[in-house]
Amino acid sequence: MSDSDVIPSETQAVIKLAMKEAMKSRDKERLATIRLMQAEFKRIEVDERIVLDEARVLAVLDKMLKQRRDSQKQYEDAGRDDLASQEASEIAVIQEYLPAQLADDELDAIIDAAIAAADGSGMQAMGAVMGQLKPQLQGRADMGAVSQKVKARLVG
Repeated sequence: MSDSDVIPSETQAVIKLAMKEAMKSRDKERLATIRLMQAEFKRIEVDERIVLDEARVLAVLDKMLKQRRDSQKQYEDAGRDDLASQEASEIAVIQEYLPAQLADDELDAIIDAAIAAADGSGMQAMGAVMGQLKPQLQGRADMGAVSQKVKARLVG
């Protein structure tokens, strides 16, 4: 598959429009976060010589969100509320471009279906189950929490 075969990401297009709106409204904090997202997309495209598809864009945003949450927690633990609030505002902007998070009952149903479809049982099925869930849930659920839920169900 060549670069011309890749469908451009709709999320990237929406983020570009949001950047223009942030410039017009002179919203510096929002603009800075959007520029961080754009820079990360560009870095990956240049480094890997690819055009990002929608799934990869969502994975990048998910990773950025996780990094911000980790930083926010570290800043709060260190008593740096100013930096923690900056991370919180970046988290809010990034979350706008990710799909809505699944409710716990929806997530549990998807996990149960994946476990039922997996060959094998116990922890040997963990990789197969997670491999099946990741494309379905990327950006829609915290994959760390999903992993813990899968492990609890496979063990218990």
